[in-house]
Amino acid sequence: MGEYSLFEKVAVWSVLGCGLIGILYGLYLIRQIMSYSTGTKKMQEIATAIREGAGAYLRRQFKTIILIMVVLAIFLFFTGANMPMRLGRSLSFLAGAFFSGLVGFGGMMMAVRGNVRTAEAARHSFSKALEIAFRTGTITGMFTVGLGLIGCTTIFIIYGEQAYEVLIGFGFGGSLIALFMRVGGGIYTKAADIGADLVGKVEKGIPEDDPRNPATIADNVGDNVGDCAGMAADLFESYEVTLVASMILGWYVFGRIGVIFPLIVRAIGVITSIIGTYLVKARKKEKNAMAPINRSFFISALLTAIGLYFFANYYVEDLRVFWASVIGLALAVAISLLTEYFTSTKKKPVQEIAESSTTGHATNILAGFSFGMESSVWAIVVIAVSIFASFLIAGGDTTLALYLISLCGMGMLTTTGLIVSMDTYGPV
Repeated sequence: MGEYSLFEKVAVWSVLGCGLIGILYGLYLIRQIMSYSTGTKKMQEIATAIREGAGAYLRRQFKTIILIMVVLAIFLFFTGANMPMRLGRSLSFLAGAFFSGLVGFGGMMMAVRGNVRTAEAARHSFSKALEIAFRTGTITGMFTVGLGLIGCTTIFIIYGEQAYEVLIGFGFGGSLIALFMRVGGGIYTKAADIGADLVGKVEKGIPEDDPRNPATIADNVGDNVGDCAGMAADLFESYEVTLVASMILGWYVFGRIGVIFPLIVRAIGVITSIIGTYLVKARKKEKNAMAPINRSFFISALLTAIGLYFFANYYVEDLRVFWASVIGLALAVAISLLTEYFTSTKKKPVQEIAESSTTGHATNILAGFSFGMESSVWAIVVIAVSIFASFLIAGGDTTLALYLISLCGMGMLTTTGLIVSMDTYGPV
């Protein structure tokens, strides 16, 4: 980094520091969450069963993944042009896979510890239960952004202008683990969920999620391995892959400025996500958990946009990178609102699906399927509009357009720390 300006050197090391801050904040929250009460003996027994089941599933899965990781690492070693690149690509692949697995495993193990504490807090205070559940999810979010940022920044510091050749391995490693954990966890989740419902509700008449049904434990294990561990690894992969893509494309468009700017964007997102987690507090007489969560998300997005403007204007000196990133932020907000609209019990789609259930299974399935397809269409529309808008900003420069589209994806995932917190909050 000898030819880089003092500001750029400070910026890169500050980005690395922001990644460490994210990790340290996650460790602080672990200590805080573990200090809360675990409730009654019966609650502890159920929580222990879920924790043991989730741990057993992931241990078995990782035994299979490790073998594939070793084979692929050896293969990647022979794809490099020289020995430093060969070692870098293989080691970065292993680092990406390890970080992705660590995010998923660590996040899930905290989720299965945070759920019983949330249940105990819910017996006394809605606001406290919301805080514990969300901050448990925040641990996963902070590990996701912290490890992703540390990995990419470290590779950039070591390899400089040739970092893009090594970053490919880092992204590939994260993608591999995400594939196994997301798909494998998702299949396990649905199998356990349907099995528990068929045996419990249909055959034995036991209420849903009743601990008297052994399959309920498997169902809850599935919620954690699929919706927590799998989702966390999946978002870690998306987080690092969009960063890697932006850094590679940025080098061809703006040189080192185009590489450093995406790192700065991510660092801003870490800080604003931390601020956002402190805003998730229910007001007096407020019983809707989504209201404080949405407030924190919108405020974090606004703070991120302010930070992006400053660096786009005074460092890159090209506001097109700012507008592309803001389009991504707006896309994240739009998808969040669309998701809430199509899944909230207070909105028209869910109410119509519930009403259709009164006339039989067929109408219920048709209504649910039709609204599911409609929600996908709107998601595709807003994504397509965002990509097209980013393309138009480039003014006909194809290479710049690709970079701006990658920054749009960066903007969408800038507040990943908060997004993962929201996702992990569900299974907790």
